[in-house]
Amino acid sequence: RFQQVQSMMYDLMEWRSQLLSGTLPKDELKELKQKVTSKIDYGNKILELDLIVRDEDGNILDPDKTSVISLFHAHEEATNKITERIKEEMSKDQPDYASYSRMSSSPTHSLYVFVRNFVCRIGEDAELFMSLYDPQKLTIISENYLVRWGSRGFPKEIDMLNNLKVVFTDLGNKDLSRDKIYLVCQIVRVGRMDLKDSNSK
Repeated sequence: RFQQVQSMMYDLMEWRSQLLSGTLPKDELKELKQKVTSKIDYGNKILELDLIVRDEDGNILDPDKTSVISLFHAHEEATNKITERIKEEMSKDQPDYASYSRMSSSPTHSLYVFVRNFVCRIGEDAELFMSLYDPQKLTIISENYLVRWGSRGFPKEIDMLNNLKVVFTDLGNKDLSRDKIYLVCQIVRVGRMDLKDSNSK
């Protein structure tokens, strides 16, 4: 069961990166979304979770806006589709290495960053914002990772000492083909407008 779910998760991760890439034509995008929802429904079934009923576009039906009869028919249809899918999956004789080969061919990459120390004489608390930056397009290509650093030279959350780790995920082949990618750290001082000011707010 674990290997079965693992294989499905690899598929979903790969398809997610394709959806986020924004390079698919409209018809392929619709087809891929249907594959994703079908895979999620199938996974929920084999894990004995609740069945989610959807419309033709894969959107979840709102029970407050859908009649009971329509919901019943949608449940029936979804159950039949999933039952057929289970029969198809059981008839396939896939080798064990299939999931690993799919993962190795996946266009998704990650960058692991471990912040060991921050040395900068600020005199007050600081917030460090780390992100990936494309210098040619002058744009940030990731979300920010926030570290709160205290004025005494330690993280504000002292239990996070030696545990400041982040993984920048969903980096595709498009990102690897960029000429340069910088890891940028923006430092924001939290405290007085002027360090010489006697007001400590």
